[in-house]
Amino acid sequence: MSSTAPALSTAHRRRLREVWRSAGWPCRDPLEAELLAAGLLAQRVDAAGRETLRVTDAGITLLADTLQKNRASRDAHEALVARVAREMQRAGRLVWRGLALRARVGQIRNDEGQEVDGPDAAWAIAMPDVYSIRHTTKEAWLLPMAHEIKVRRADLLADLRRPAKGQAYRWLASECWYVIRAGIAQPEEIPPVYGVLLAPDSGPLEVARPAPQRAMTLPFAVWMALARATPEPLDDDAQLALGAGADPDPDPDPDLGADIGA
Repeated sequence: MSSTAPALSTAHRRRLREVWRSAGWPCRDPLEAELLAAGLLAQRVDAAGRETLRVTDAGITLLADTLQKNRASRDAHEALVARVAREMQRAGRLVWRGLALRARVGQIRNDEGQEVDGPDAAWAIAMPDVYSIRHTTKEAWLLPMAHEIKVRRADLLADLRRPAKGQAYRWLASECWYVIRAGIAQPEEIPPVYGVLLAPDSGPLEVARPAPQRAMTLPFAVWMALARATPEPLDDDAQLALGAGADPDPDPDPDLGADIGA
């Protein structure tokens, strides 16, 4: 790779994958020029004078390295999702992973403090990494929570640039949390409408900032989605932590952050 070649972005890697998967017809745009200059693509001209592109050995090496890094990131993300789900179960909650829930976005508060549809209101699909409710028969005590897990700074920053996603989570939950791998960001970089949990490589999750809590009634559509889905099965550790004969309707904890970080 040329020492004067520009730093490669996600867009460069995406284009490289596209050329690898395709016949390699040239686009003649800046991305292609930079990949050619970096020695990751090479031009070919056949006997009929038709120009195509091929991925060089250096390009194949870069694709393989990117694949390994992405795979490691996915593995780390799924491991942290499982860790948060287990902590929620230990706190006596029913937990779901990977739910797709319809949520209302674009709502505003009127003069009476009620949330009503604004001019851009619409329905959106929200997919929190971990969604949980209290194990209780009293609707007012459900305290639904949404946890979004981030192990890479780039993914976190991309998320924060999508305000509608956060609005959807807040429509679905009494508390919304970001769980971030320790070291990828400072808690104050995350808007105050979210709680922040830090996930060190070992040891318990740490509450960096409690999540604001708001009273809400679980929308009927969410009830139906939960009824159709299967909660996460309890593992042995979570089962032991919950204990036998626990009160099925415990008093709501005034500081759920302590439960989460336990």
